[in-house]
Formats: sequence, structure tokens, C-alpha cells
Amino acid sequence: MTDIKQAVHDQFSKTAANYRTSAVHAAGEDLTAIARLVAQDDAPVVLDAGCGAGHTAINVAPHSAEVIALDLSAQMLAQVERLAHERGLTNLGTRQGDVENLPFENATFDIVTSRYSAHHWPNPAQALREIARVLKSGGRFILSDIVAAEQPTYDTFLQALELLRDPSHVRDHRISEWQAMYEAAGFQVDVVMTWALPLNFDDWVVRMATPDLNIAMLKRLYEAASDDVRRAFAIQSDYGFSIPGALFEGRRS
Repeated sequence: MTDIKQAVHDQFSKTAANYRTSAVHAAGEDLTAIARLVAQDDAPVVLDAGCGAGHTAINVAPHSAEVIALDLSAQMLAQVERLAHERGLTNLGTRQGDVENLPFENATFDIVTSRYSAHHWPNPAQALREIARVLKSGGRFILSDIVAAEQPTYDTFLQALELLRDPSHVRDHRISEWQAMYEAAGFQVDVVMTWALPLNFDDWVVRMATPDLNIAMLKRLYEAASDDVRRAFAIQSDYGFSIPGALFEGRRS
């Protein structure tokens, strides 16, 4: 396992239970939209890549013949299994693995989903090639993630926030970057929706077990932000803020 993947594994293994109970991850208009998109197929076989605590897998399982939830962290997969048991789902299985080297045969899945995971992938273009490989012809890759602004100042500010909060962060990609990676992997891609995700600062840092020094640095970064940046991220006096998200749907040729 490479250094960054080990960092992702270690960081999310120790905070796995926080993500099972996270309101941000358990709900959202994008999560509802993902389930609706999956339901367009008749009993698809679905892979949830970088599944975390399993909220996406749980929500698409009622619309699927079978769902496999894949993650680097065994501790995260234990949270998926707990949620599936609580919901009485019998068509949801787990598999430990790497999205950049998927442990599945070619053309295995009708749909691949991924939500709030891709900003931790060291080589997202490789991950998209692997996702294309395991999808059947005409299969879809549905991706929801935080995205960076095309404007460099806002992009830099967001990456700084993310890295101070979570040292395993790689990059929130721009919409244009995701579109280019989808197309390079052989997908026809649409942006289904965009939104602003409001975050409570205290919940955000507690969920990731951010060290106190980094929390102080984050607050100082917020306080020093320009008026343009403060408006762009809707920064509040209690350090609450919003970050942009986007939902993509790509169809494999």
C-alpha cells in the first residue's frame, strides 16, 4: 500500500464509527438523486467504490439485485455490515480493496457509484479506467464529491482547509477536471446537479479527529480570508461554512 493510501486507511479506520452516525453522510439531496438514478435500471448489480460507512450502498440496495461495498478499511466495512444488518438488507456484501486496482473481472457490474471518496484517490484517472473495465457496455459510473472552483483563489483555499483538517486528503477536483477524466476513460458524462453543502465546523473537525493545533490553524485561515473568499464559502462567525459539490453520471461506451 502506498503512503497516501496507508494514510487514508489509517485515518478512516480510527474514525469509522463517526461516519456511520454522520448526518452529512447519511442524508443529502445528492444521495437521494443517486438512489433515483440507480432505480432507473431493472435490478442492477452495483459496486459502491470507496464506500466508507456504507450510506450510499444502503440507499441503493432496495433498487438493486446485488450491491458490493468496497473500501480500503476493514473497520469501515464493519460499519457497512452493521448498517445492513440494522436495515435487514440481504443483498449487500462487502469487499476490502483498492479502487485503483479493483478485484473484479471485466464487465461485472451494471452500475458503479462513489460518494465523498474520490478526493482521497491518489490516481483518479487510473480509478476511472478500472471502473470502466468492471462495468458492462452501457454501464454507468455515478460519482458525487466535493469539487473545487475553477477560480484559482477559491481552489487553493478549499485544498488548504481540507488538508489541515485531514492529512489524507489528496484533492477536490474541478468539474472540468472530472469531465476530462471521465471522457479519457471512455465515458459520456453529464453533470446531474451541483449544490452547496453546509457544514458545522465543530462536527466537521470532530468527525475526523482533527488535532487541536490544526483546528486553531483552520480558524486562523478563516479569520484571515478575504471578503471574496468569505462570501464564496459562506463563512459564519461560528466558523460554519459551505463547500461546493457535484454529481456526475457517465455512461460507458
